[in-house]
Amino acid sequence: MGNMRDLGRDLGMEDALSTDGLTVRWDHGLAIASLRYFDPAGSFAAAVGEMLGGPLPEPLRAGRAGRAGAELVLAWRSPTETLLVTADAGWLAAVSAFAAGRSDGCLIDQTGGILSLVLTGARVPDLLLRLGSTDAIPALGEARTSRLAELAVMSLCTRPGEILLLVERVYVRHLIGWIRETVADFKETGAPG
Repeated sequence: MGNMRDLGRDLGMEDALSTDGLTVRWDHGLAIASLRYFDPAGSFAAAVGEMLGGPLPEPLRAGRAGRAGAELVLAWRSPTETLLVTADAGWLAAVSAFAAGRSDGCLIDQTGGILSLVLTGARVPDLLLRLGSTDAIPALGEARTSRLAELAVMSLCTRPGEILLLVERVYVRHLIGWIRETVADFKETGAPG
């Protein structure tokens, strides 16, 4: 992930974008992977859930799992897919090693293919409304895929006051452009969503 910092510089995201009540930063240190399986109630999903300390998330849900010093976010993406997001390479390696020997599911490392933006502050809902709709604003413990800036983006909330946006790398420049323009408008006008 060494060139991920260079990508952040290319995108103008070395520093956070911010205005009163809103901060947007790119978290280039997160690994993102897809767990894909044929049966959400099958042995693969159950075994991975046991390995991670609990069942995989229910539809439209997201949550945190982990052990001391290492945290993992699990987000429902579809009936047969769960996203894993972590800053701990050990989690990804352990789940990958487990999945490698299975025929009823797999892990696909999406690090570098899906990028994450972290949004914090009281004006996050205003930003998401400007870029999309109320469908893009997850409640605590939710994972939602909706349209932001005319793109399919997953938004999830596993901490109060923080929303994580997951967007395909090929579209991140477009999304950041829309965010940058909206933040500039907020600064200029002070206007709400």
